Amino acid sequence: MLCPFCSFESTRVVDSRLTEPGDSIRRRRECAGCGNRFTTYERVEGPVVSVLKRDGSSERFDVQKLLGGLARAAGKRPVTEAQLEELAESIAAAARRAGSEVRAEQIGDLAERGLARLDPVAAIQFASVYRDLADLDELDAVVRRFKEEPLAGADQLTFEDAADGAPVPSDSGSNIGRSP
Repeated sequence: MLCPFCSFESTRVVDSRLTEPGDSIRRRRECAGCGNRFTTYERVEGPVVSVLKRDGSSERFDVQKLLGGLARAAGKRPVTEAQLEELAESIAAAARRAGSEVRAEQIGDLAERGLARLDPVAAIQFASVYRDLADLDELDAVVRRFKEEPLAGADQLTFEDAADGAPVPSDSGSNIGRSP
């Protein structure tokens, strides 16, 4: 493993932990050259998951693209990089369990619900882009849903029968997390 900071070839593992879904190992490493620390993940290479986009096209699921969107939404909010990585890995694991193809809306729903659990303001920022909110009334409706809907069970980020195209379950039966 090369150090991402100085490209030195010798690193040591400082800490190893099983990630929450249990499908990968998170390792904190320290470079013997520069002393910087960084995180790596070790996981079994699973099946290729395709994301069916709203326009009908399909692309390979990319956890780094998801993590980038989560990070933009949580920018300048009290959410750590480790929390975002854990959320992205949890969504990726749910996508892998769901089968070879998932809808982009389902991934967006899980991202929105996961962010709501971490920081409701970050979830609202994510929703404003993800849902392409046109005006303040639509934003107000999203805020009201976050206030009214309990987040119980939101820590279980799973698709409900995603292979059949069923919607992601909502915690109270409202339309939060579903496409407008």
